Amino acid sequence: MQWLMLQQDEPEDYVIATGEHFSVREFIEIAAQQLDISIRWEGEGVDEKGINKETGQIMVAVDPRYFRPTEVPNLLGDAGKAREKLGWQPRIAFEQLVAEMVEADMQEAQKDYLCQLEGFQTFNHFDS
Repeated sequence: MQWLMLQQDEPEDYVIATGEHFSVREFIEIAAQQLDISIRWEGEGVDEKGINKETGQIMVAVDPRYFRPTEVPNLLGDAGKAREKLGWQPRIAFEQLVAEMVEADMQEAQKDYLCQLEGFQTFNHFDS
């Protein structure tokens, strides 16, 4: 697909999206499933928390610092132009994308763990 974009006579912007809508909660639940973690949701709005059913540990909490200044309720990409002009179609389902993201994060975590075992300092990937 990239070569098709580069072969166009005139440069243009293309949206690459499935056109499907998923919530942050759905993303978290699918990612947790990949890690064999069951999430229980408690509270509402900014007080909502995702809790590990097995351990009782809070796994997810809302942090207003990350709200957009002008939050939109739904974001949905329209790849119609890419489909029409490039013949582009999504080839990966949302669940598979989340699984690949979790796997990549697990590989990075394993590298960090091994570096720490050898006494090397690693980057803290978590907000405090």
